[in-house]
Amino acid sequence: MFEQFRKNFPIEDNKWQEYVSRFKKIEVPARTKLLSEGEISKRMYLIEKGCIRVWYNNNGKDITTQFFFEGNMVSSIVSFRKKIPSPVTLETIEPCIVWWIHKRDFDKIIEEIKAIPQLRDMLIDIVFDRTFNYMTHFISFIKDTPYQRYLNLINERPHIVQRVPQHYIASYLGITKVHLSRIKSKLAKKK
Repeated sequence: MFEQFRKNFPIEDNKWQEYVSRFKKIEVPARTKLLSEGEISKRMYLIEKGCIRVWYNNNGKDITTQFFFEGNMVSSIVSFRKKIPSPVTLETIEPCIVWWIHKRDFDKIIEEIKAIPQLRDMLIDIVFDRTFNYMTHFISFIKDTPYQRYLNLINERPHIVQRVPQHYIASYLGITKVHLSRIKSKLAKKK
């Protein structure tokens, strides 16, 4: 799993092995909660195989905020960083193979690699990309119709449409499954 990332890390092999050894591998079935809303996040997950969704409960209704796939790291960032109760739940959509690292080990690694400009910049890029994705999705809710949000999803992140069940996509788009069916039907008629 970690070989694909090795070329991006300009550190000694023994240090690399030390960092990798802090991750633990687990295999979990679909619909497994890795973190529940209200818990304090103490783990960061790296996905080897599968898909994880991030969602929160809004008056008994699941609202999906993001999807993560192979090669992505995921946690409840606010909870993980600030040690406060998580506003979201992390749940597998598919059977997953994930590697997790405890916060104390993650913090030690981050503290050590902050002194290496290339690694520090890579971390900043990862945080920026995640923030960019959140902001793009948020702004889309303000300015785009559900139809346009679905078109954007198909064009910008087609793997989500291919792998994620429709009810989670509807939740992500802020619409019902019935509304999503109507949008898909309308698109099919235009072809």
